[in-house]
Amino acid sequence: MDLVEVLPNRLHMLRFPIGQAYLWQDGAALTLIDAGHAGSAAEIERAIRSLGAAPERLERIVLTHCHRDHVGAAAELAARWGAQVLAHRLDAPVIRGELPVSEPVLLDWEVPLYEQGLTVPEAPPTRVDRELEDGDALGFGDGAYVVHAPGHTDGSIGIHLPRHGVLFAGDCVAAVGPVMLGVFNVDRARAITAFRRLAALAPSIACFGHGAPLTENTAEALAKAAHEAAASG
Repeated sequence: MDLVEVLPNRLHMLRFPIGQAYLWQDGAALTLIDAGHAGSAAEIERAIRSLGAAPERLERIVLTHCHRDHVGAAAELAARWGAQVLAHRLDAPVIRGELPVSEPVLLDWEVPLYEQGLTVPEAPPTRVDRELEDGDALGFGDGAYVVHAPGHTDGSIGIHLPRHGVLFAGDCVAAVGPVMLGVFNVDRARAITAFRRLAALAPSIACFGHGAPLTENTAEALAKAAHEAAASG
């Protein structure tokens, strides 16, 4: 796992072989956006300590959606440090193991990528302490709130920190190469609508589940990619 600074003293990316999570710091208080794959809790703890932060100050883990490369270590981290786990109401039953993960509608070129993604260890059933809705305040980042962005999964969310110009897009948007609509969607049309909604927030920094964060010309790049996705259908 690699630890990459995005905003000094505020935001770091935790990059795994497949997928990534983000650590936000409000002074000593910590928030994790997504949680990597199962078995990565010790790596995440070491990364937190390497920043001079205390893992026992991890207050919440916000899951952008229910897929294994985002949920994996949440249960272990929450059990170790008492953090609350937050997820959208529609994905919470999947995260808890009460419902199966919905199968995506794959384009032909997505099939080998999807098979590679299935090599990530399956996430264990994970408690959800708070079920989220669109517009909910999250209690960190000087006003972070939920943006429901369905299409990748029914309960996919973005997380917007307007005072910092930061957007966490989960897997609704990807930046593996050019900025683009995320892959493996259960409903491509809804995912495109969600992409356009997230792009309209015009952030200065956008963080994705896959691909490097955008820190320059971000609003323009998102708007262009959302328009292209809508045009292609």
